[in-house]
Amino acid sequence: MCGIIGILGDHQAAPIMVDALKRLEYRGYDSAGIATVEDGRLDRRRAVGKLVNLADLLVSDPLAGKAGIGHTRWATHGVPSVANAHPHRSGRVAVVHNGIIENFRELRAELGGTWESQTDTETIVRLCESFLDRGMSPQDAAFATVDRLRGAYALCFLFDGEADLLVCARAGSPLAIGHGQGEMFVGSDAIALGPLTDRLTYLEEGDRAVVTREGATIWDSNGARANRDVVRVPVDSQRIEKGGHRHFMAKEIHEQPQTLSDVLDLYLDGDRVSPPAEVDFAALSRLTIVACGTAYIAGTVAKYWFEQIARMPVECDIASEYRYRDPVIDPEGAALFVSQSGETADTLAALRHAASGAKAILSVVNVPESSIARESDVAFPIRAGVEIGVASTKAFTNQLAVLLCLAVLAARQRGAIDAAREAAIVGELRRLPGLMSLALATEGRCAELSHWLAEASDILFLGRGPMFPLAHEGALKLKEISYIHAEAYASGELKHGPIALVDRTLPVVVLAPTDALFEKTVSNMQEVMAREGQVLLVTDAEGEAAGGGGCRAVLRMPACDPVLAPILYSVPAQLLAYHTAVHKGTDVDQPRNLAKSVTVE
Repeated sequence: MCGIIGILGDHQAAPIMVDALKRLEYRGYDSAGIATVEDGRLDRRRAVGKLVNLADLLVSDPLAGKAGIGHTRWATHGVPSVANAHPHRSGRVAVVHNGIIENFRELRAELGGTWESQTDTETIVRLCESFLDRGMSPQDAAFATVDRLRGAYALCFLFDGEADLLVCARAGSPLAIGHGQGEMFVGSDAIALGPLTDRLTYLEEGDRAVVTREGATIWDSNGARANRDVVRVPVDSQRIEKGGHRHFMAKEIHEQPQTLSDVLDLYLDGDRVSPPAEVDFAALSRLTIVACGTAYIAGTVAKYWFEQIARMPVECDIASEYRYRDPVIDPEGAALFVSQSGETADTLAALRHAASGAKAILSVVNVPESSIARESDVAFPIRAGVEIGVASTKAFTNQLAVLLCLAVLAARQRGAIDAAREAAIVGELRRLPGLMSLALATEGRCAELSHWLAEASDILFLGRGPMFPLAHEGALKLKEISYIHAEAYASGELKHGPIALVDRTLPVVVLAPTDALFEKTVSNMQEVMAREGQVLLVTDAEGEAAGGGGCRAVLRMPACDPVLAPILYSVPAQLLAYHTAVHKGTDVDQPRNLAKSVTVE
């Protein structure tokens, strides 16, 4: 979601901060702004819309100073406007804020007066200014302010007359401090700081920090001085460029054969699965998988694998619902949390809830330094690299690959699979990057089909078995970036209500590899065609020969072992959504109202 940058540097901060904020555009935003201190004077510039609007403003109305803070805002309180944009300021203090202050209304009532914005963040600067008015130092005023806040936040304060001071705090939203040579930086993630430094200190939950050009002093949630590690986190600049593609999403779709190869090299050893971290599934009674969005869909696919291959009972929960339904936590079971960023607020809160009762806390994450990874007993990396497009692609397929590897490991440990079957699945996994390359060769056909799909107002996705959650992924991708209403159903559920939607105007995408459920899927598909539904069948050559007759169109996929089909068939789901969005002219990489890393409830 919102992005933060803070600089205490040797050079003019404004252009550096704008460049850093460009690297954070992938998080989703509706306005942007910066504030600096020059000759002891605090000043700021803000603009609605894309960063180019802020850049244009800075040309006509420059902002000097070597100390500053900047922000890209994703609206939570108040419409996108200059008044609601960050940094927020009150007199001698400015702040940038990611998160939500839950008690801002009572603080507003206490502070009184008139307000410039509709945001919760303005409450922070007004409260801090009130402490400054009582004679407190900037550091003490910032800390006193944080003491009064309830909710989730990553904060960076800048003060009038203080060109060598940033005060930071973190609760429920990530924040990192970057170390340079006589310079210091603050950022919401490593990408923001990548070209500036690769030496980062990640603040932990409840930490507060005072940053000067000489370094950072950190206190933990109990007020004790804390020694946090400085880690090297190099960011490959090539990973945050489009590499000749029109959009980051297109680039990331085409990176999947390589990213899958990278992660499988980590998890496979000869004919066996050998993950980089240890867990004993035989000692666990059951598994609860918790996640949000696309990561949740990956978890629902994994439910099929763990139950069918490992014979292990599995529940799947949407993270935002998990703790509020007051689940019965099995003390002999494990909870597994899936998150691309490792900072998803609902997933992190669910993890903390489960940690009080589960035997083991596991996670599947893309960022090893993330909060979810650090707070897990065992964290399994997915090695997808930086993913800029808001609609997840390569992170999803790598999540699936890791979850399948873990299901095979669980099967071996629980005695549910023999060495020959494990070797066969491992062999198929080794073929997967090549199969993904063949699947990507369908792009031209997907682009042709997108012209038809782009004309629809509603689209239905169908699948059976593990292809049912993948149908949800196809519908989600299409909704996210093309803004076409799409729904997914289990094929066998169609006649229990959704078939009422079917007419000659409705495209129905059927994901049907040749597997044990193929004939049943074809029967359900015939029910659609009998009502003039326009079917797009996504299948292999055998499936096309057996069930392609009467379809509006067929998208032919390479044949594969059915266990791999949810991973392989992700490609056409992604390509159909991508090209439909391109044909409609929507903002593919930064779709409206969405954010990449959702760090608020």
